[in-house]
Amino acid sequence: MVVSKEAHATRIGVRILREGGNAVDAAVAVAFALSVTSPRSAALGGGGFMLVYLAARKKVVAIDYRETAPLATTKDIFLGPNGLPDKRKSRDSAFSIGTPGDVAGLVYAEKRYGSGRFTLAQLVAPAVRLAREGVPVADDLDDSLRKSSKRLARFASSRKIFFAHGRPLHAGEILRQPALARTLEAIGREGASAFYRGPIAAKIVAAVEAAGGDLTRRDLASYHVVERRPLRGRYRGYDIVSMPPPSSGGIAIIEILNILEGYKLAGLGVDSAASIHLMAEAMKLAFADRARYLGDPDFVSIPVAGLISKAYAARLRKQIWPSRARPALDIRAGVPTPHESDQTTHFSIVDAQGNAVANTFTLNLSFGVGLVASGTGVLMNDELDDFAAAPGASNVYGLIGGAKNTPAPRRRPVSSMSPTMVFKDGRLRLVTGSPGGPRIISTIVEILSDIIDHGYNVAEANDAPRFHDQWLPDILDVERGVSRDTIALLRAMGYNVRIQPGWGAAATIARRGDGLLTGAADPRQRGTLAAGY
Repeated sequence: MVVSKEAHATRIGVRILREGGNAVDAAVAVAFALSVTSPRSAALGGGGFMLVYLAARKKVVAIDYRETAPLATTKDIFLGPNGLPDKRKSRDSAFSIGTPGDVAGLVYAEKRYGSGRFTLAQLVAPAVRLAREGVPVADDLDDSLRKSSKRLARFASSRKIFFAHGRPLHAGEILRQPALARTLEAIGREGASAFYRGPIAAKIVAAVEAAGGDLTRRDLASYHVVERRPLRGRYRGYDIVSMPPPSSGGIAIIEILNILEGYKLAGLGVDSAASIHLMAEAMKLAFADRARYLGDPDFVSIPVAGLISKAYAARLRKQIWPSRARPALDIRAGVPTPHESDQTTHFSIVDAQGNAVANTFTLNLSFGVGLVASGTGVLMNDELDDFAAAPGASNVYGLIGGAKNTPAPRRRPVSSMSPTMVFKDGRLRLVTGSPGGPRIISTIVEILSDIIDHGYNVAEANDAPRFHDQWLPDILDVERGVSRDTIALLRAMGYNVRIQPGWGAAATIARRGDGLLTGAADPRQRGTLAAGY
């Protein structure tokens, strides 16, 4: 089964599985296809995280192909002349472009964990065809082009691809990307070196330099993928496996679930004011810790073991008021036990042998910085906004960053991307993830709670109304669909409730004890598809 945000990509993944490929083969084909059909969040100029479950070895590996800061990055790169954070520099300028990791990560995964039945060229071929022949503009692509037209219109190279007659492509028109097709062909033929060295790299560097950025050929040539040990937690008898830093998602998800394990959520009812209150308060505590402790583990020390310990959760639980919201300004990061060494796209895949992939990758904002590197078709990210421009500064999602997440050469900014798997008695039970910035974390927590605490199936869990509290700003966001009575009760508890349209696009696969797979694509985003055989 394959669940992704776009139908062409899902069907390509299913075809690879039918032809004998494993979950990683399918993931590589799906990811390259999404770079063509979902350019706003899955273009080759981004980066991400992949969890791979190897059924025969009963092992999960975590592949970190997050973007890195160029060598010329300084700690004050996103500060203005007045010494204050300049949001335009971190979101809209070429200084926000990190060294892309997508191509390196996908090629690494295929070399290490692919079935060996396919060449890289064969896995890239469907994406090449889609780029060359074109895809009709529909669903999510139509929505995103209209919403991001100003971002794309700033660059002639982007207008050439995504505009016609001086305006964004309309629904039903064909998006053709011949330069991207040539880039994909080169990757299929030569591997990652085609992207990080040679003519394609030179064109990417030239485009970023022309836009005023600092990315160099040395930055591209020195990029490397990091394989990390996944984080593991336990919730009501289920084993939770998620992404370690520089993802903040795994730590936050496990920390929140550890706090919630002390409450009988099933008896409170799903999406009741009482259960939302407890979950929101747990979220606040985890996000406060995120701001203080999270950074790139290759550069800073992170008290991972303490943050995800049951004992620390028990201490945090005592800070939650039973029937009243704690003001955000009263909450500070906790003191875990000492350190022990030790727009976004998500898709989920499970193959016939029980191998699985949970993959989340992104450009940050829709279409990243909006720049297509001329002659390559590659859209560039604006991921460096995920750094804290200064300790205590917020990014585009309002997330507060600390000193451990300030800009520095080759450092990877903290991310909320949270590909996650769940096991019971050693058997894979759930593969999930979602886009949505910091709301990824709350989305995954709520899906897991809905399934484990309340007995929901994957479609019910994906469809259920969502809520989110990230500590600062002191706002509880709730989706339309939460009852007015519940909202009134939450406001009476002291919450500043803000009603929002839907967010996220979770892609979830559940595996029953008898091996049957059930998949659910999120209805909040048009064009998503779950398919299998």
